[in-house]
Amino acid sequence: MSKSVKIGVVVCSVAAIIGTVKQYYSSEIRTSETGLAIIGNAEGCRRDPYKCPADVITVGIGSTEASGEKINVNHKYTDKEIAERWIKDLKIAERCINRYFNGDKMNENQFSAMVSAAFNMGCYNLRFYPNENGKYIQTTIHKYAMAKDFKAMCNRIPDFNRSEVKC
Repeated sequence: MSKSVKIGVVVCSVAAIIGTVKQYYSSEIRTSETGLAIIGNAEGCRRDPYKCPADVITVGIGSTEASGEKINVNHKYTDKEIAERWIKDLKIAERCINRYFNGDKMNENQFSAMVSAAFNMGCYNLRFYPNENGKYIQTTIHKYAMAKDFKAMCNRIPDFNRSEVKC
């Protein structure tokens, strides 16, 4: 006879975190509220650290230690702590899009969609991929962004199967 074990997960409200971000940090980011909702709802929100499918310690709304901030695995994070981590992560994604994808030339929807992709995939992975010989080559989405063909760029977002955004 097998025993079942219940595992408690402490979730948080994506809407509450977005509200905190909009209230305290709206002047620091360009990503639209709709873009924040898309990213937040795709990621979900958890107060307790966990390992994501890529085996990376994660907390809040998809926040990892990639921003340079350690995750305390024995800590239940507050809304404010989650919002602070998320804003740092969003700024990293926004800098990527501005620096490497002509983000300053994009409209709000294009920019927010690309920030979502960078947030999910990472800046480098959005720009380069390994070919069959292991050599890293430029992605088509990056080529279109550099050519400022943002419509074609947006049409390549589905190439990244984790992205659920549209321009």
